[in-house]
Amino acid sequence: MSKSIGLYLHIPFCKSKCPYCDFYSTRAGETEYSDYVFALKEKIKYWSKRFDGTVKTVYIGGGTPSVLGAERLCDILSSVKENFTLESNAEITVEVNPDSGKKLDFALMKSTGFNRLSIGMQSAVPAELKKLGRIHSAEDAKHTAELAQAAGITNISLDLMTGIPLQTKETLKQSVDFCAQCGVTHISSYILKIEENTKFAQIESKLNLPSDDEQAELYLYTVELLEQYGYMQYEISNFAKKGFESRHNSSYWECGEYIGIGPSAHSFFNGKRFFYGRSIEDFKADKIIEDGEGGTAEEYSMLSLRLKKGLNTDEYTKRYGATLPLSFFKKADLYVKNGFMEHNGASYSFTPKGFLVSNTILADLI
Repeated sequence: MSKSIGLYLHIPFCKSKCPYCDFYSTRAGETEYSDYVFALKEKIKYWSKRFDGTVKTVYIGGGTPSVLGAERLCDILSSVKENFTLESNAEITVEVNPDSGKKLDFALMKSTGFNRLSIGMQSAVPAELKKLGRIHSAEDAKHTAELAQAAGITNISLDLMTGIPLQTKETLKQSVDFCAQCGVTHISSYILKIEENTKFAQIESKLNLPSDDEQAELYLYTVELLEQYGYMQYEISNFAKKGFESRHNSSYWECGEYIGIGPSAHSFFNGKRFFYGRSIEDFKADKIIEDGEGGTAEEYSMLSLRLKKGLNTDEYTKRYGATLPLSFFKKADLYVKNGFMEHNGASYSFTPKGFLVSNTILADLI
């Protein structure tokens, strides 16, 4: 039976650096864009010769892939199709800026094979967007979604953020309502984290961030609002209409294998984890850092518990030929009793309340 994997392609360019972002990205012009696409296509060709199975998902992320324009994005996807065997129903996603509708030819992208968009909106509230250093408006995001939908790309995700400085339940509801009105199929909602080496880290004391209790309340309110609109939680930060869960990201959480191509792109392939160096120069020079074994029992357990469906103990036994330790069941049953976890049949999973403190619980369980 041939193997089926995901393919992640990293586009390391942004118009400007968001003050909360610690992903590798750089500013560049048309010449650099073209040079990078050429290098990316060469690496696509290289990896295709080391894999003879099928590709079930393609995800072009960044950075801001949409800065390349539709023609370059289609050129990249065409290279994937020429070198790999894509499954007929492959999910093919590209991340785009909310103002991309003014620039991207969605009809061309649809005809080339793109069938899913992820739009990095973050908030529908102007004051919150300003705090985040974002230069788009909520209407830009809506316009982009509408143009994509009109071109036939109807599987669309919007990103939201909680814990934004001065955010309240009222402004959060405004953003969720707006997303639902856009008619999208998927919403990701991330808690703002202050990462080292970002502008926000330098001014954290002046940001007026919500307290931990307020942050918890905002998270639980997000889950409640989204589920009222039919966006069911399937992972800590992800919600979807039925049947529109991100297949690419779900594969990560299910220990599926994937090849990542681009600066800082991670891979899990042939049982090994590895990643490219962080810069474009490292990528072009094939600087690959090994990152140990993948798919271990511990990793499988932790990743499974990120998902709303949780960890199926029968599947665990089937996969690893051993049962989970007795201590896991004793501790998990206590968390069930205290409302942090649920136990259905052979599965243990987190409640929304449990997801809030999942890192602490996972450290105790596994």
